[in-house]
Amino acid sequence: MEQKFLIKDGYPLLTLFFSGWGGEECLFAGYRPSGSDFLLCCDYRNLDFDPSLLDGYRGIKVVAWSLGVWVAGHVLQGKEAGFTEMIAVNGTPVPVDDRYGIPEQIFKGTLERMDDTVLKKFRRRMCGTPEGLQAFMAHHPSRQAEGLKDELACLYEAVKSTSGSGAVSGWTCALVGARDSIFPAASQTAAWDGKVPVHVFDEEHYSERLFRMALESPAGAWSENTDFSGK
Repeated sequence: MEQKFLIKDGYPLLTLFFSGWGGEECLFAGYRPSGSDFLLCCDYRNLDFDPSLLDGYRGIKVVAWSLGVWVAGHVLQGKEAGFTEMIAVNGTPVPVDDRYGIPEQIFKGTLERMDDTVLKKFRRRMCGTPEGLQAFMAHHPSRQAEGLKDELACLYEAVKSTSGSGAVSGWTCALVGARDSIFPAASQTAAWDGKVPVHVFDEEHYSERLFRMALESPAGAWSENTDFSGK
């Protein structure tokens, strides 16, 4: 995977963000976690993770979006004690699942048919509204369908072949978009029910509002069950 510091100013705190499938720097470079360095993880054509980049920080907040929730659970397993909080955004620890994630036939169909046309349709569903799609495209995403298909194939094989990865141990809470057309809100709620607090918002799968809330909230805010409903 790609690991890139978007902010590295010598702060004692780190915000460690696992993007979803297709993530890239241009989509997230504008976020400014308060008083924190900011490390982006994306492009999961392999799942090699360098933990040495986390050394020296007094506290680490983990945020993961979409399929990045599974990736975070997979590569950080056993390290949860070192994190101040772990926030899942529109994703689950069981991402390819008819009950708790993306239904398998939909996932496989997207993978098998992935091309420029399917990618455009996926982005429309991901963003939900013309305004949301416009906001997404304003970042000028540059990754192409061929590379994204390779990434999705690697994720599918990893998820299906790795039993138990992405377990809920260590997660603080889940932020769920009620209008999510990629990870259905009902599946997200079922996956997290009884395990962590679930906060539901009237948002789509790609939601810059949810990213701001998760990435830019003060350290520890979600573990204190702060009410963000009015933001």
